[in-house]
Amino acid sequence: MIYRFTIPGRLPGLNEYIEAERSHRIKGANLKAEYGRLVARCIRTQLGKVRITVPVRMDYLFIEPDRRRDKDNISSYARKIIQDSLVKCGVLKNDGWGEIAKYDDEFAVDKAHPRIEVTITELDGR
Repeated sequence: MIYRFTIPGRLPGLNEYIEAERSHRIKGANLKAEYGRLVARCIRTQLGKVRITVPVRMDYLFIEPDRRRDKDNISSYARKIIQDSLVKCGVLKNDGWGEIAKYDDEFAVDKAHPRIEVTITELDGR
């Protein structure tokens, strides 16, 4: 099976999270919690009660409003928030090596409609 969901806008980058953590640990925790709730809402409304029990491949399409942020800054922290939210929502049992076999990041620009498109592909127990 293949599952897809979209997160409107963009998530904070790793640099933004590090800056928040350095200013005050609670600020970093609040940032993660705020965006985790946003992602969880997207997962619940678009995937419903999906439960995946086999390893998956995660494909991320990060569509930014411009090219100002580095690709690794965009994707590294966003993947963390998204995968943690998938576990919190019960879609995945965990986000470790046994559940996420591989992932791939793609990038594009759409000034009017930045978003993150996530595709989860079941790998039939491979």
